[in-house]
Amino acid sequence: MRRVQGRERKDPVDKRTIAEPYKIKVVEPLRATTRDYRAEKIREAGYNTFLLRSEDVYIDLLTDSGTSAMSDNQWAGMMLGDEAYAGSRNFYHLEAAVQEIYGFRYVVPTHQGRAAEHITSQLRIKPGQYVPMNMYFTTTREHVELAHGIFYDCIIDEAHDPANPHPFKGNVDLAKLDRLVQEKGRDAIAYLSLAPCVNMAGGQPFSMGNLRQVAAWARRHGIPIIFDATRAVENAYFIQQREPGYAGKPVREILREMMSYGEGCTMSSKKDNLVNIGGFIATNNEEFFVQAKEMVVVYEGLHTYGGLAGRDMEAIARGIYEMVDDAYIASRVRQVEYLGSRLREAGIPIVEPVGGHAVFVDAKRFLSHLPQEEFPAQALAAALYVDSGVRGMERGIVSAGRDPVTGEHRRPKLELVRLTIPRRVYTNLHMDVVAESCIALYGERRAIRGLKMVYEPKKLRFFQARFEPIVP
Repeated sequence: MRRVQGRERKDPVDKRTIAEPYKIKVVEPLRATTRDYRAEKIREAGYNTFLLRSEDVYIDLLTDSGTSAMSDNQWAGMMLGDEAYAGSRNFYHLEAAVQEIYGFRYVVPTHQGRAAEHITSQLRIKPGQYVPMNMYFTTTREHVELAHGIFYDCIIDEAHDPANPHPFKGNVDLAKLDRLVQEKGRDAIAYLSLAPCVNMAGGQPFSMGNLRQVAAWARRHGIPIIFDATRAVENAYFIQQREPGYAGKPVREILREMMSYGEGCTMSSKKDNLVNIGGFIATNNEEFFVQAKEMVVVYEGLHTYGGLAGRDMEAIARGIYEMVDDAYIASRVRQVEYLGSRLREAGIPIVEPVGGHAVFVDAKRFLSHLPQEEFPAQALAAALYVDSGVRGMERGIVSAGRDPVTGEHRRPKLELVRLTIPRRVYTNLHMDVVAESCIALYGERRAIRGLKMVYEPKKLRFFQARFEPIVP
């Protein structure tokens, strides 16, 4: 038995290395900078990695959203863009791809997932209604609250413990759902929002068994399930690898089964669908579809383009078919596992098990000398950039924002730095650079100082907030 690209291979016959299922045709040069240069740039950016310029970043692990490398087939498709204002043939290609792979009948394109969340929240939520979620996501909760709804966390408790090895930490706790219905009543719930591979929990999947139980509960209470399907393919891969009865079953079939338990989904195509821009709403509810078409015309564009060029819709359609290739998704998740294994073996505290799109460093344990009000994850992300030019992002108290009622900081149990790996972009040598930087910082972690916030936007503050180091 030996380790290959971050996982153990037990096959006694074939123990050879598994390479990426593609070859590189085009390269983009990377720019290395000095430590002094980076120290000045992070100071100018207010110690917020979102405010750094891309040209000053060496390895960019800020996000996997819109940062994928498209295939030759997708680029070829973009040359076939039908830019007609109405009835573009590329829309019908996108519609057919969603119907075949996801299984939803109706499709409304949007310029990205955030727009799909906005339209869904505005149409489905009445003021004061609750939206249970398997942990919050920043933009999803923001749109719920903008529609005067209330976020309710129904994820299992294990998800809030970064060291817990539970294989499906994205599962829903049915007792929490029962408690909400008992206390507030069924009519107080707008819909159930489920995210495959829960981002804020560390990219953690839910199991198909749990999803079946949740779907039965939802049918019993007449509550629709709406997926945030952004990283559903990665969740399908984990089901294939971890859940009894699914070994050897194609990811494409697992994804289709997952989606069959929901009424619809919102989608940021910038992740699973392997494109740089785009999204959609998909549903089997004809009444909601008609309403969404009307609203998309107001906010996005005609219902057959939704703020996208025809070429973008064509790239999404082709990316949908590419994303469910088993060799591709295995290679994608194995690279994340590879980085996670390097950090784990060096004693770096990370979220376990390693998730599908990123490795999450536990900043609370990494910088145990800093209290949460000194923003340890923000400080660690800034220090990582200064050390090596690697850009990650904070996922902790800054991302959690403030309670809209009390105005106090929300204090999540998880205080994390997300190292998000774009799809088909970097090699494992790049992952080695990231790992070595984290290891070096861990050896001198006591020298990393906390931060104070000196500028705070009212909405989604983590994007634009600015900080300064706390002077001892």
